[in-house]
Amino acid sequence: MYRPPIDDYDFLYTHVFGDELLHTLGYSELDAADVHDILTTAADFAVQVMHPLNAVGDRVGSVLAEGVVTTPPGYVKAYRSFTEAGWVGFGLDSEIGGGGVPLVVYNAVSELWTAANTAFSLCWGLSTAAITALQTAGSEELRATYLPKMVSGEWTGTMNLTEPQSGTDLAAIRTTARPNGDGTWSVCGQKIFITWGDHDLTENIVHLVLARTPDAPEGLAGLSLFVVPKFLPSRDGGVGERNRVTTLALEHKLGIHASPTCVLEYDDAVGHLVGQRHFGLMAMFVMMNNTRIGVGLQGLGVADRAYQQARDYAEQRVQGRVLGRPSGAPIAEHPDVARLLLSMSSSISAMRAFSLQLGEWCDRWRRDDSQQAAQLAEFFVPVMKAWFTEESVRIASDAIQVHGGMGFIEETGAAQYYRDARILPIYEGTTGIQSNDLLGRKVIRDKGATTALALELITSDSASLRQSQHPVARRTVERLDRAIVCARDTTRRLLELAANDRRDAYAGSVNYLTMMALIAGAWMHARIISAALLAHPEPTEDDLRRLREADFYGAHHLSRVHSLAEAIREGEIE
Repeated sequence: MYRPPIDDYDFLYTHVFGDELLHTLGYSELDAADVHDILTTAADFAVQVMHPLNAVGDRVGSVLAEGVVTTPPGYVKAYRSFTEAGWVGFGLDSEIGGGGVPLVVYNAVSELWTAANTAFSLCWGLSTAAITALQTAGSEELRATYLPKMVSGEWTGTMNLTEPQSGTDLAAIRTTARPNGDGTWSVCGQKIFITWGDHDLTENIVHLVLARTPDAPEGLAGLSLFVVPKFLPSRDGGVGERNRVTTLALEHKLGIHASPTCVLEYDDAVGHLVGQRHFGLMAMFVMMNNTRIGVGLQGLGVADRAYQQARDYAEQRVQGRVLGRPSGAPIAEHPDVARLLLSMSSSISAMRAFSLQLGEWCDRWRRDDSQQAAQLAEFFVPVMKAWFTEESVRIASDAIQVHGGMGFIEETGAAQYYRDARILPIYEGTTGIQSNDLLGRKVIRDKGATTALALELITSDSASLRQSQHPVARRTVERLDRAIVCARDTTRRLLELAANDRRDAYAGSVNYLTMMALIAGAWMHARIISAALLAHPEPTEDDLRRLREADFYGAHHLSRVHSLAEAIREGEIE
């Protein structure tokens, strides 16, 4: 049974971030109690409606027959309930009819939904990204035509980048768009890996498609963005005739079976230009950043669900005599199983807290135009996406290990989380792409200035913890200080490598991203420790658990920073 981590979020909002966070972000009407109510309502929907469909969706999957895509039993009804509750637009701007909540709240709600049913949550996750792109770059006419239906959830949206010959190399895109002379465009080409590209949940699907115009230059600079609906909108705001978009196939995937991943054919389909011609990639990046955060949250959700199932199994399974424990102790007491479980939970707690920190930066960037918040958010988006998704695979794998042979059997459900997680470090930019973005567009471009800013922020933020006499606090700060010194030295070394042979620098990019992620996680644990030690005169069971997680994280996870630094210093080994 999935148990949404409401108590952990209550602690984060009340003691780690505090009500003053929401107030300083301009949400004076919101406090921790209001967020608790929001999360409780979202959790009820996740547990009662979404989670029961998770295993059903995995077993049955979505099916394409005679040109029609059918989702698994219960999905149409569940989606209708989701839209009627107003959840699709919950995190969108109020000026377009959304709920207007800050990302620091929406991120928490997203974790609950993705933990309950990752494949299902992908549907509106892509829609919100498409809405954001249209809101940012679309004309007034396009916004008026599409946004009301999409924000309400009556229509869904997709993003169409990948083609058979063009994966991450978008410069190789061949899909074309020719002007029709009436303001519309004829779009021709084939797109693959289109998440929720066709389905039976809504009456219309709005595709955002990257394509080349006849006068386009070669490469990325020649790409334009087009909105191409499955059905052309009618004058009364409903759906009219079918557009020339055909679903050729559904991909047969390792996981997320309920999510229809489509091969779409555009054969002179009617489209409208979004934004300026040849500036499509800029508009699409709005979607991509949005979805990278969303995919990171999917990683967090899958990781927590896999951990919860492994923990529950380990606490009731009796197998073998447990060293130093009475007869009949469950396998959760075996030293190595205890290590695996604490490894999982310590990473999940760090990621959960960091998802709120990233949300805060994004909110300050959006509402206050804070340049420092923008700088930190842009720096850490690729870190978050890669860190959370790589950890989701590791944690789901460890969860199977805790189950032993039963984890490899489909009936237990543990295998689904591993299969669902495996795509997360790949789509919306692989871990290698995220690390190249971090190194090339951030670290090398500004000569390590943002890295220095982030590390200084972590150092100053941990100052109060240095006064504590608590042994876990002292160990945490000492480990964090050594890791920060190591990261500063490694950044200098990377810049030296990049000045001489960029291959040497980029060979260490994933390790560098991992280093920054581990330090960010330790920073979150330092803040959690500070809050836990101040929250109650006598530590609660949850406080003691938080201290154990922080201590474990520092000893077992943060300690990897030093071995990563050694590998980075060597450059490419040929």
